[in-house]
Amino acid sequence: MSDLKTEEQVLTKEKLKLKKPAKYRVVILNDDYTPMEFVVWILRVVFYRTQVESEQIMLQAHTTGKALCGVYSHDVARTKVNETHMLAEEHGHPLHCQMEIEEGEES
Repeated sequence: MSDLKTEEQVLTKEKLKLKKPAKYRVVILNDDYTPMEFVVWILRVVFYRTQVESEQIMLQAHTTGKALCGVYSHDVARTKVNETHMLAEEHGHPLHCQMEIEEGEES
């Protein structure tokens, strides 16, 4: 009998409730110094946006102060923010972007 009970205990698994990883919005911020062409270039090479998408995102940032570049996992978002800042610094521009947690993701 004790063998049966041990076997039962081994076969019974606790179900874990896994929660989805948080998603992060990467937004680009407008400034009065970074050329529009450079912002479009960043959106193309870092965020893999088309020319048309890049121009639309750049214009939204220009008119509203910020624009969404994409939504990513934490590590991907952090990498894209760091890459943007590194390229902007290399080219002498103060361009800045930031991560924001996606709405409804906080618990």
